[in-house]
Amino acid sequence: MLENLEHTLSDGATTIRLGDCTELINEIPDGSIDLVFADPPYNIGKKFGEFKDSWPSDDAYALWCQEWIELCIRKLRPTGSLYVMTSTQAMPYLDLWIRSKMAVLSRVVWHYDSSGVQARKYYGSLYEPILFCVKDPAKYVFNADAIEVEARTGAVRNLIDYRKAVPAPYKNTKIPGNAWYFPRVRYRMDEYEDHPTQKPEALLERIIKASSNPGDTVFDPFSGTFTTCAVAQRLGRKSLGIEMNEAYFKIGARRLGLATELNGEPLTAPDKSFKRRKSKREASEQMSLEITNE
Repeated sequence: MLENLEHTLSDGATTIRLGDCTELINEIPDGSIDLVFADPPYNIGKKFGEFKDSWPSDDAYALWCQEWIELCIRKLRPTGSLYVMTSTQAMPYLDLWIRSKMAVLSRVVWHYDSSGVQARKYYGSLYEPILFCVKDPAKYVFNADAIEVEARTGAVRNLIDYRKAVPAPYKNTKIPGNAWYFPRVRYRMDEYEDHPTQKPEALLERIIKASSNPGDTVFDPFSGTFTTCAVAQRLGRKSLGIEMNEAYFKIGARRLGLATELNGEPLTAPDKSFKRRKSKREASEQMSLEITNE
């Protein structure tokens, strides 16, 4: 632990804190948050620095999640929204439990392309689930116009809707459904940071635009590389992010413009000037593919 590391950095609108969210959430005033986006460890054995996201059982993991979700719900305004991510195998535990606390309006599937070798004896996972929940299903923020996408049906082909009293062309935009395609964050992308499960800015942009307004407060209890705060900052929202890993906290301090150095250590972006070497397996598979295509 860095003994002299500043544990809270803020410019008034954006605040980041270093520590355990299950402890620090208690310091947030009840009913003060407009939107919570939570992307916790998934209990799949992935390493985050010295931390390994592994619990003794599925039940133990679910109980831990229930603890911090309960705290997040308490911090939300009456019109607030909560988005929760976890692994495909753990989501049923959270889904069933959250239904007794909030209204689950959508079960979103974020899908993406393969990032390498997939499973050989079963269907590999190419998506992650997201629950969209609100405190009051009769009164919550949802800015549909802000997230419309191209309608790839009649509008694209310039078809006319004759069901209307006065026939008119189909609208060429629509609200997205619950299957979202966003590429995973890759090494060469501008937004890439050194983190094993970094979420794309485009994913957070859709969520923040839809479920908050400029000036609202967005909270991320597992901030990682602080993508939620970075997007909230760009979109004119206030934000609070908590992260327990010091290296990731430093990324947030630099990425959000809150510090250029900590403890005398300059905060610098990842050096992506060199090409990542392929593993032997990746090289072998590419060679096999090239031979097959000849």
